[in-house]
Amino acid sequence: MKTTIGKEGLSKTWQADFPETTVCVLCSGMARIGFVAHEGMDDDDQVVWPRDYVQFVSDLHKNDWLHDCCAVAVYFCCNCLNPTALYNQG
Repeated sequence: MKTTIGKEGLSKTWQADFPETTVCVLCSGMARIGFVAHEGMDDDDQVVWPRDYVQFVSDLHKNDWLHDCCAVAVYFCCNCLNPTALYNQG
């Protein structure tokens, strides 16, 4: 998994670009982009030992909600400074 800081990360997504701002989940204030964590987008993604394949977040737990590579945008609220996250998957 790699991280891109600030607005440059908004296009590091598996679906539509992430927005520059979103609504804070705690106080409903404006939250601005901090960084985007993204996986599976680059040729140099490495396998995770002892497996012989590239492991993604979706491989960590048996689940129905995350089934592929993901990208997570993390925002920080201008009012309360708490984080809010948006995600999508391939």
